[in-house]
Amino acid sequence: MYSLIRTFAPMKLDDKRIAVLLSGGVDSSVVLYELVRQGLQPDCFYIKIGPDDDASTKDGGWDCSMEEDLEMATAVSGKYGCRLEVVDCHRDYWDQVTRYTMDKVRAGLTPNPDVMCNRLIKFGAFHEKRGHSYDLIATGHYATTETSPDPSQGGECLAENGDTSNTSPLGRTGEVLKWLCTSPDPVKDQTDFLAQIYDWQLQKALFPIGHLMKDEVRQIAEREHLVSARRKDSQGICFLGKLNYNDYIRRYLGELPGDVVELETGRIIGRHRGHWFHTIGQRKGMGFGGGPWFVVKKDIDSNIIYVSHGYDPQTAYKQDFPIHGFHSINGQLPPAEVTLKIRHTPEFLPARLEATTEGAYMVHAEAPIHGVAPGQFCVIYDSRHHRCYGSGEITV
Repeated sequence: MYSLIRTFAPMKLDDKRIAVLLSGGVDSSVVLYELVRQGLQPDCFYIKIGPDDDASTKDGGWDCSMEEDLEMATAVSGKYGCRLEVVDCHRDYWDQVTRYTMDKVRAGLTPNPDVMCNRLIKFGAFHEKRGHSYDLIATGHYATTETSPDPSQGGECLAENGDTSNTSPLGRTGEVLKWLCTSPDPVKDQTDFLAQIYDWQLQKALFPIGHLMKDEVRQIAEREHLVSARRKDSQGICFLGKLNYNDYIRRYLGELPGDVVELETGRIIGRHRGHWFHTIGQRKGMGFGGGPWFVVKKDIDSNIIYVSHGYDPQTAYKQDFPIHGFHSINGQLPPAEVTLKIRHTPEFLPARLEATTEGAYMVHAEAPIHGVAPGQFCVIYDSRHHRCYGSGEITV
């Protein structure tokens, strides 16, 4: 077991080529400030993402949001005299992230596009287009990293604080591993969105604000008079702008009306517009009287959504469920006693993992979990919910 003592060692960044991904939001703006205040002059990049050409102009929602984002990114990079380049990843997003999302929801699963966007776009397509020319890619994620010897050999772990003036050496030296670790801000922690990235992507990742609380980031932005200081955090899927998730799905899959049935009685209580607009555990947006109603089951072949009436019905909970295709970020498999998340929440849930076949586990949660749905990522952490091992897809 690795030591609980975390020490900090200096790392020189002045000889590193650093790319900063600017989104136009407050987090990435403060990332640039944090690097510049240390005397660094990174290059900035705005990743241009959108749906297909027809959808991107429809209602103007996507274009308007993108224009505002780019204006903010341009203003912040200009403030610090840094070069800003727009990198077009539109087709990559459609071919990879959108296709993944639509294939999953069409099959009745619950995907997470943000998870795949980090793996395939921010640290994937961008790397292929421009990031390969840089030693490090800095983002505004709320996450930290640390290095340690191989856990099986014990030894002291070295924390890579988000304050890059006080960090340990990056990458592996001999048996040294780099770990993805949680942010001290449990509400904003984004390790669950990073749990599918590859080891080589983590090696190049730099999270300059990962050690800060969100309030601290806002305070820095206000103090430094950053144009994005009071800008609201984006909601929903990254890069969707003002387009909500259901509209996003509707544009690609359309509608497929079917019955909504009460599970206990078999009574038809209404109609839905497509099973892909609803997820297991959903409590809101059902639009039926006599609620609350909870989505507890979907029959994809018959296009039927089953709901249960009442608050938190027992059928909405699962305590034991399988996951497959477990992706270990740095090649280290999780221990038996872990904590986990199945959605983006501040809470870490205690559980025990039982290995079944290669890359597959049966999860035995300490207590029943609400809204466990096939297709969701189950993100695995150590028992201190500090290190993130990776994630696997729920297959219930």
